[in-house]
Amino acid sequence: MARTLTGVVSSDLRDKTLTVVVTSRETHPIYRKQFTITRKYTAHDEKNVAKKGDFVQISESRPISKTKTWKLDKIIKKSEGEIILKDEVEKVEA
Repeated sequence: MARTLTGVVSSDLRDKTLTVVVTSRETHPIYRKQFTITRKYTAHDEKNVAKKGDFVQISESRPISKTKTWKLDKIIKKSEGEIILKDEVEKVEA
C-alpha cells in the first residue's frame, strides 16, 4: 500500500505538476515539546484539475521525473477564493 498525504496546493504553474504543502505536528525527542513542520512535495497531475488553494490527497508512486515521486489521488476540497499574501497586496497597491 502506497503512502498517502493530505495538504494544500501552493503552486500549479507548471504543466501537469503541483507543489503541495503538507503540515504536521511532531514532538521533540528530548524536550517533549510539540512543533510544526511544513514540507513541500511535487506531485503529478495528469489532467491539470487541481488549482492553487485546493485541499488534496497525494500518494507515493514510481519516479516520474527528477523531483516528482507523488501523484494526485483526489481533490478533497476545492478552494473557495484566491489566496493573497500580505506582501503581494502591498506590491499591487504601490
